[in-house]
Parts: sequence; structure tokens; C-alpha cells
Amino acid sequence: MEPSFKPIDISFPLPKHPHLNCHVHLSFMGKCNIVHITTTDVGEGESGMPPFGSFVYAMPDMRNERNVISTALSTSGSSIDYATRMAKILARKMRQPVYVGCSINFAGTTAEEEMEGFTIIVDQIMQKWNQGS
Repeated sequence: MEPSFKPIDISFPLPKHPHLNCHVHLSFMGKCNIVHITTTDVGEGESGMPPFGSFVYAMPDMRNERNVISTALSTSGSSIDYATRMAKILARKMRQPVYVGCSINFAGTTAEEEMEGFTIIVDQIMQKWNQGS
């Protein structure tokens, strides 16, 4: 993928929760990628801005493509699990190092809805990645 210094912003409602919007900011830098993800509730106003969340670095293991190495650079509450999972998935799929900032909040959703939302976020990111390749 060619490096791009123009970030890509995408927003979309999560399925089964049209009041919950996902916002993704992508920067494909050529040798690594930077992804920031957050969710907002339609009912929240400007005062309901999401917190910074967690920041995780992950890189694929070149000897074993199923293995991904990750480290948390900044942790914040419950978002560390989402950030780590997202960073590992994206590093494996992109085969490049990835920095992921994540303040996803799936409060009020079931485990199935959470996994479905997580899958859709990955799919949306990979769709943009594949368009640039």
C-alpha cells in the first residue's frame, strides 16, 4: 500500500443499535497504520464526548502468520480489551504493524451484538485498506 498523508474518516451506525454510531479515523502510512475508533450515542450531546481510551501497538510475527505481538502503550478502563483485540486482528489481516486508539463503548448491548459490531468495524476498516491496495 502506498503511504497516504490524508487520513480517512468513516462513520456508520451499528446494526441492531441505530442510536449507536461508530467513528473510525484511519491513517495508512505505508510501513505501519494508525487507527482510532470510538462510539457515540445519538442521545449524547457535545458534553458526552468519549474518553481517549486505550492505545495499543501490534505487529505480526513474520515467522508465524497466526501469531501477533502486542503491547499496551496507554490503558483506560474497559477499552484495553477492545483495543488489544482490534490491534491484533488488524495487524494479522494487514500484515503490518498497527497502532490502535480505542474508546469503544458497547454498554447496553448483548455479547452477540457486541461481537457483531466488532466484526463490522473490522470489515469496514479492511474494506478501506483493500481499496487503497
